[in-house]
Amino acid sequence: MREQGRRRLRVLVIGVGGTLVIVAGWFVLHSPVFSARALTVTGNAHESAAQVLTQGGLAGHPALLDVNAGAVAQRIEQLPWVQAAAVRVSWPDGVHVVVTEETPRLAVSEPGGRWATLSAGGRVLAVSTARPVGLMQLTVPAAPGAPGTWLGARDQAGLRVASTLPPSFAAQVTAVTVEPRGWVRLAMTTPIFVDIGSDAQLAAKYEDVSSILAGATLHNGDVIDVSVPDAPTVTTA
Repeated sequence: MREQGRRRLRVLVIGVGGTLVIVAGWFVLHSPVFSARALTVTGNAHESAAQVLTQGGLAGHPALLDVNAGAVAQRIEQLPWVQAAAVRVSWPDGVHVVVTEETPRLAVSEPGGRWATLSAGGRVLAVSTARPVGLMQLTVPAAPGAPGTWLGARDQAGLRVASTLPPSFAAQVTAVTVEPRGWVRLAMTTPIFVDIGSDAQLAAKYEDVSSILAGATLHNGDVIDVSVPDAPTVTTA
């Protein structure tokens, strides 16, 4: 009986000792020694490092053990300009964030003289009082939302056209307009207009436009209508 008692005591001592080691280890790993103190952000131009770290929940220097790289990246990707974020945890105290930013492609006029800068996918990157330089103008039925939001479903036809224009005439397009019924019109530098219609069969419609621009004599204000593929028309001003 004494031997059994000693065995139970040894088991109890081992169990208590193991628990104390685990608890002590938890406190050590959550001490400032193992907190996220060495923080770096690269690839950011429009979002500051402070904004990235705050959005990712890193500004408070959490314990490295509690840093979930995937969750941190998802939070950072909610910032308007951040297309993707890669987060790497480096023991004992490092977290490295690599940001890939969105590329501005379109400018949308808003009520009150403001302009929204959009990515090719329709994400609102910024809103300013001055028109962004060098971006194609996109006109949509409804004004865009706040930075970080996306254009709605009925604006997708204009986005698709703006992002798929062929090299043969893309540089001549100054504006893409989406009418309320969803049809798309292009304004050209010539200046002429092109009625694309819906965003169906765009490859055939682009071929029609390229052929007419290359072979026809056009005048200011003429309208090329390719809404019916392979049956284009030209209306003179």
